[in-house]
Amino acid sequence: MGAVTCAGILSPARATAAPAVAPGLDDPAKKEIAMKLVSSAENSSLDWKAQYKYIEDIGDGRGYTAGIIGFCSGTGDMLDLVELYADRKPGNVLAKYLPALRRVDGSDSHDGLDPDFPGDWRKAARDTAFQQAQNDERDRVYFNPAVRQGKTDGLRALGQFAYYDAIVMHGDGGDATSFSSIRRRALRQAKPPAQGGNETTYLNAFLDARVWAMKQEEAHSDTSRVDTAQRVFLRQGNFDLNPPLDWKVYGDSYHIG
Repeated sequence: MGAVTCAGILSPARATAAPAVAPGLDDPAKKEIAMKLVSSAENSSLDWKAQYKYIEDIGDGRGYTAGIIGFCSGTGDMLDLVELYADRKPGNVLAKYLPALRRVDGSDSHDGLDPDFPGDWRKAARDTAFQQAQNDERDRVYFNPAVRQGKTDGLRALGQFAYYDAIVMHGDGGDATSFSSIRRRALRQAKPPAQGGNETTYLNAFLDARVWAMKQEEAHSDTSRVDTAQRVFLRQGNFDLNPPLDWKVYGDSYHIG
C-alpha cells in the first residue's frame, strides 16, 4: 500500500492549464454589448431591438436609413435585405418596392418609395422573419467581416468593435473613407498586434484614421462615438469590453452594468 501511495506522490507534476483566452466580440454577451454601443450612436438608445422599425432620411445623401444597422436605400444594403426577405417570405409587404429600390440604388432618391414605404417598413418590422433577415444581413455584411479582420489583426473585443462601428458607418467600398481605407491609413502609422505592434498604439492610429474619415462628411462630422466612447475604453485599457461601461455619444450618457 505504501509503495502505491508513494508512486502517486512522486508522479510527474501536473500539466499547467493554458491561460483562458478572453471572449471575442462574437461571444453572445459581447455581441449584445456591441449592439447596444452602436444603437447608442445610431439611435440614441440602448434598446437596439426597438430599431427594427426605425426609418428616416437623415440627409446624408444615402436616401432612407432604416433598421438595426442603418440599411440605406442609396447604398445597396437595403436592397439586399429586402431581396433576402422576399426570398424567405414571397409577397411580403416590402416586396413590391424591389423595382424602386433597384432604381434608386446609388442615389438619395425616394422615387417609387414615397409615400408609403416608411409605413410599410414599420409594418414589416413586426414580422419576426424580417427581424431575422435584418440580423442575418447585419452579420453577413458588417459584423462577421469586422470581427474576422479584427481577430486576424490580433485585436481583442474593443478593437473588433472599433472595426465593426467603422464598417457600419462607412461600409467597405473602394472610396477613401471606407473601412478598408481607414485600416490602411492606420497601418501606415502603426502595426497591429499580429504584426508585432502594440495594441494601444495601433488602436489609437485606427481611431485617428476613423476620425479623419468621419470629418470628410458633414453628416458624420460629430466624432463623439469615437472621442467619448471608444477612446474612453481604450484609455482605461478595457480591451475586452468588460462591464461596467460608461460612455457618451452626442452629449448623452450611457451605462452598461
